[in-house]
Amino acid sequence: MKRKRTKGLTCERARAFPIERTLAKLGYFPTRTTPKEAWFLSPFRSETQASFKVCKNLNKWYDHGAGKGGNVVDLICLITKSTVKEALQIIGQEEPFFSFQQQPILREEIHINEKVLITKIKTLEHPALLGYLKSRAISIQIAKEYVKEVHYTFKGKPYFAIGLKNGSGGWELRNKYLKNCTSPKDVTHIKNGHQKLTVTEGMFDLLSIVGYIGVLEQESDFLVMNSTIFIQKVTSISEGYATVELYLDNDSNGSSVTKTLMEHRGAKDMSGIYKGHKDMNDWLVMNTENGLGQEAQDVFLWQQKQTCFTPDGRKEEIK
Repeated sequence: MKRKRTKGLTCERARAFPIERTLAKLGYFPTRTTPKEAWFLSPFRSETQASFKVCKNLNKWYDHGAGKGGNVVDLICLITKSTVKEALQIIGQEEPFFSFQQQPILREEIHINEKVLITKIKTLEHPALLGYLKSRAISIQIAKEYVKEVHYTFKGKPYFAIGLKNGSGGWELRNKYLKNCTSPKDVTHIKNGHQKLTVTEGMFDLLSIVGYIGVLEQESDFLVMNSTIFIQKVTSISEGYATVELYLDNDSNGSSVTKTLMEHRGAKDMSGIYKGHKDMNDWLVMNTENGLGQEAQDVFLWQQKQTCFTPDGRKEEIK
């Protein structure tokens, strides 16, 4: 007999919801497990050695890399950027609320690794994914040029997401409720035959930039890092270009990578264009929500043509 969906779930009851099950529905799976604990790659950053521990007996988590931990409600709030009320609603769902669900699909095996089975890769068309792109102020037409609709299963359950393929055949997977990837992990290098390279951290920044600077495809190749751990690979690839522009995150990690690439390669830091925002997509969403439209685009284009940034952070006009 199926249990009825929980209504008015309290924090006390919600904290008993298994963290391992929560992480699985978000697309994160343990690299090592024992009867007492499970170790995961941190859901908050890219890493190669698991530093995120779940204590099964206490149903608590601790991220050794960040030096913080908590219960399942805290975890859902952090990963999904939701409020406590929204986290309780997520836990209270009988069906997996964390990823887009659909009716069973015809399974055509394309790629297998130890975690997921990709069953179908197709042109973006699902309303849930298109709606998510719209919420991120991304042009559907542009998105269809660079990303796919990727269907996959884990332990027989179907999921689907927006997928960006990397250079080693792995996929970066995104939908409203998850940020995940399949192995092998790698950068995505899009070659258009130009001497200019535009570098971003993630797929949404790429789609944001291309959508806002319509001529960029005609003058630039693109490199999506997918993780800042690939800084050495980015440095190597950038050697083949006359001009390199960096649109990395306005946080400590993004600033550190930007500084390294500027010092080594003489790349241009373009992050000042979206100063005060986490990244290019955050800037784009805010301007779209505020109804700035064409005005914001004109400002962006003017700034992009007029300004770059030196390794010591000084603005430098482009002659």
